[in-house]
Amino acid sequence: METGAGATMIAIPAGLVTLSDRRTRCTWSVELTPYRLGAFPITQAQYAQVVGHRPSAVDGDLLPVEGVSWWDAVRFCNALSQGEGLAPAYNIRAEGEHVEWDITAAGYRLPTEAEWEHACRAGTTGPRYGSLDDIAWYRQNSHGRVHEVGAKLPNPWGLHDMLGNVWDWCWDVYDAEVYGPYRVLRGGGWADEHWSCRASVRRRGHPNFRVDDVGFRVARSGPV
Repeated sequence: METGAGATMIAIPAGLVTLSDRRTRCTWSVELTPYRLGAFPITQAQYAQVVGHRPSAVDGDLLPVEGVSWWDAVRFCNALSQGEGLAPAYNIRAEGEHVEWDITAAGYRLPTEAEWEHACRAGTTGPRYGSLDDIAWYRQNSHGRVHEVGAKLPNPWGLHDMLGNVWDWCWDVYDAEVYGPYRVLRGGGWADEHWSCRASVRRRGHPNFRVDDVGFRVARSGPV
């Protein structure tokens, strides 16, 4: 696997995904057009090449970057886009407290949670796309630490570490009326029990929140 800043992107087909929230017992459906999603979480080497530093608790080029906030991930997306000559997806106000997503931009961005779940499921219908020990690092097999990306089996569409290892930041606000600016996290991490590593599980985090089991992967709009 390459350790450069460029992300390996997988073409994700259009589809209809139904999301659910266990707390509110609500379900809702989202129709998606084709897009692209990173085959792996962004690694420490990729992050350092774009941003110039490593925020992670444990050092390793092929370890997923962690200890990054939602804001860190958004700024990384813009910097990666600019480095590749692409129009940035995000317009960040000068004061750094508000961001707008330009849906017409070709640059890198965070996936929506609907895009994330559609890609995670990869046409499967169960809680996971395979045996958990085969596809994910979680509390029972991680030995209390993060692992290099791509060491477990991918899902049917070629995406690795969609479950386990590190949680992925998504674009969406979790529930503005109850939790204000908190953003959606998906996928489960190396410290989580098996019930958190399911395609449907939603978690929330303040956009300034940084912890050693939260990272991100990038998306781009449109087909390849």
